[in-house]
Amino acid sequence: MNDNLLFAFILTLFAGLSTGIGSAFAIFTKKTNRTFLSFSLGFSAGVMIYVSFVEIFQKARVSLINVFGSQYGEVYTVLAFFGGILIILIIDALIPSPENPHEIHFVEEISQEELKNKKTSKNGISDCNSNCNS
Repeated sequence: MNDNLLFAFILTLFAGLSTGIGSAFAIFTKKTNRTFLSFSLGFSAGVMIYVSFVEIFQKARVSLINVFGSQYGEVYTVLAFFGGILIILIIDALIPSPENPHEIHFVEEISQEELKNKKTSKNGISDCNSNCNS
């Protein structure tokens, strides 16, 4: 087997197992550990910023330099990157707080009554006691 293929397989296996282990924390935890949650969200945000800024940014830079030349390609790359951040901030500000998935809500704040009243059909969950026809 090719060494690159084996390395790619091991990385993919590690990523899949990491996802499963991470979901086990969410399933088996009774209370929200805010310190751990803050650390893990900060770490994942850092990884995504790294991927965006270091890898995707460089590919966009090379492509735009090929099209617009060295000076304008650099400027357009930076403008596009930070313009995308600005667009996301505007979209986030326009979404009402109760509907915004980026607003902070703790698991302990959700009551069972709220869970019953929510529209859960989008998630594939339904309350058959009141909604199912026999």
